Amino acid sequence: MKRSLILLLCGTSLLNACSWLPASLGKAREEAAPPRKPAPRTTADDGTPISYNDGVEIQKVPFRAGVSSATVEKLAAQQGCKGGWGAGLVSEPGPVEVYRMTCENGKVFMARCELKQCKAM
Repeated sequence: MKRSLILLLCGTSLLNACSWLPASLGKAREEAAPPRKPAPRTTADDGTPISYNDGVEIQKVPFRAGVSSATVEKLAAQQGCKGGWGAGLVSEPGPVEVYRMTCENGKVFMARCELKQCKAM
């Protein structure tokens, strides 16, 4: 009986001693660890693969059709550029617009349209 009472008292005093340790010891260990970086994304919001240049993500412009998209696609086809999503508006809509189209061979075709009169850039 005395033995179990002594063991119980020793266990309680040991737990009590642990509660007196400063809580900042655990925080110091957390602060010393280097911050974690999130894993780089592999696909964009639209599901296409993301490109990186020297470890920096290349920002993609979302595809927007414009008033002269069909005209720019015909102009691109005359110069041997076909495929892809089509001609997307890169600039803000207005009297002067810039369009971009990715060809099947990986090249990029760009055109500038002023009052619906388009020319290759």
